[in-house]
Amino acid sequence: MQVSEKGLTVMFGKDICKIYHPTKGLIIQSHMRSNRMFTVNTETKCLEAAEKKCLQTTTDDLSKLWHQRYGHLSYKGLNTLHEKKMVQSMPNFKTEKLTCADCLSGKQTRKAIPHHTSWRANNVLELVYADLCGPITPPSSSGKRYFLNIVDDFSRKGWLYLLSCKSETFEHFKKFQNLVENETGMSIKCFRSDRGGEFNSAEFNAYCEEKGIKRQLTTAYTPQQNGVAERRNRTIMNIVRSFLAAKKMPKLFWSEAAMWTCHVLNRCPTTAVEGITPQEAWSKVKPSVDHFKVWGCLAHTHVPKEKRNKLDRRSTICIFIGTCSNTKGYRMYDVEQKRVIISRDVVFEEDKRWEWGSEHKKQVDNELILDDFYAEIQPVQPPPEEDQPEFDNGDEDDNHSNSTGESADNAAGNEGNSSSTSSESNISSSSGDSPVQRRIH
Repeated sequence: MQVSEKGLTVMFGKDICKIYHPTKGLIIQSHMRSNRMFTVNTETKCLEAAEKKCLQTTTDDLSKLWHQRYGHLSYKGLNTLHEKKMVQSMPNFKTEKLTCADCLSGKQTRKAIPHHTSWRANNVLELVYADLCGPITPPSSSGKRYFLNIVDDFSRKGWLYLLSCKSETFEHFKKFQNLVENETGMSIKCFRSDRGGEFNSAEFNAYCEEKGIKRQLTTAYTPQQNGVAERRNRTIMNIVRSFLAAKKMPKLFWSEAAMWTCHVLNRCPTTAVEGITPQEAWSKVKPSVDHFKVWGCLAHTHVPKEKRNKLDRRSTICIFIGTCSNTKGYRMYDVEQKRVIISRDVVFEEDKRWEWGSEHKKQVDNELILDDFYAEIQPVQPPPEEDQPEFDNGDEDDNHSNSTGESADNAAGNEGNSSSTSSESNISSSSGDSPVQRRIH
């Protein structure tokens, strides 16, 4: 009765008696003696322990004490020491994982990001990812330094837009929205991006709210939450570098390579879409690849009779840089006239490349200027007026010359038709030989 009056709890088990304190837990235990009596006094030892311990010390207190003594060793490590008896003179206790503020201060790490999303869109435009890549050096001929990469979650089809500055992102998003919503008859329901100012401006947020587009923004410094777009950026840049290296192309052609890469990726297999390509998942039509050629290869482009005299050559040497989205033809860079032309009458030599000359770095950095055909001409350092390229209406479509950018979507990677100008001395031969014969590898 005196024990109960003190607020203690007495429990009897098989041959054992235990007394518990309401806050301190087990404080006394005794085994039945031969006379069938339990002897309880302040000197009683817990028979489960190998050494004498203070009966007023709880298990949690011991765990915390030895956690600190062991230099904030994890509780899992303390349990291992105890269970496998790896040390001597350590009290017998079962550790429970407790929260240690000092450990959090010194050791806290970020939570793991799942490798696979637990939710996927069930239809096109239900979820759209976007990310900006750049600045890229050197800029393209018309000053493009970024590209906007947009991916549909359901089909994993991608679109790519070239930008001169980040502030153009909003306008290109509206172009993308008009394109895909007119094409599918459906509307964008959710748009996921990082918290960059180009995506999180008041104007952008107000527009999405007006159109009923739900916004999903990543947590600060957590690009993994927008992993689909981030990974596609990496894939695009890896392929662009490979294209440029394979044919020894000047880096100023990166924009053309990026547009063609986007076109190719839409026709590549992906584990996210089983058994079909992203293009087929988007359009429900199996795509054809009969127009695929090795990017950067040499080709012979037919010169229309309207563009030549009786004794002029019937073809000119060009470099394949992509296809045109609004014309059934190839985008060819004319290395002699230093311009981009669109033609369907082309003979390819896919194993050959153009040799840019011994002063390759100087030619790339200082002299080769490419002007995006569809874009407004805004070269970084425009050449003198007499060196500007001339466009032939018979070979090129200038209906879009006032556009500020083009997307790579269904038909082809296309920065917009490009024209280019280059130092004539770096293209032609110093001798009487034809520059075409000299430069083919």
